Amino acid sequence: MDTFEAISKRKSVREFLDKPVEKDKLEKIIDAARRAPTARGEEPWEFIAVTGQGSIKELAGITDHGKFLANAKACVAIFCKDTKYYLEDGCAACENLLLAAASLGISACWIAGDKKPYAPGIAGALNVPSGFKLVSIVALGYSKDVSGNKKQRSLKEVLHWEKF
Repeated sequence: MDTFEAISKRKSVREFLDKPVEKDKLEKIIDAARRAPTARGEEPWEFIAVTGQGSIKELAGITDHGKFLANAKACVAIFCKDTKYYLEDGCAACENLLLAAASLGISACWIAGDKKPYAPGIAGALNVPSGFKLVSIVALGYSKDVSGNKKQRSLKEVLHWEKF
């Protein structure tokens, strides 16, 4: 699948089939994430892949709006060292991760992490050392829903030339 097709097909999915995500695909997805652009070349990210259903359910229980994570067959927690641009760098890595998953036919949903009150609980559950911030948790799996993408605003509605 080419880049534009992956961007077009990517959607947030919260219901997954009872089918595991293959380890080699998880590694490809995280490899794409680590190749994201980064301010000052810092690469502050660390990725924690979780496939154990007990651990996934524990993480889901800690979140507020991420309870659907309990149905995922895998997830990746993205943490970044507390650097000046950790959030921008971590979000760039997260977007690479989402697009790589889509290109491999794996559905995903980004669950907020930064500034959420549950972030320390997620860090504790995953034994993350101090000095790191949770950027996001990404639920992964094969989608139960095969319908198309949600309606999005058209390019004409959002594109402005020269000035707003």
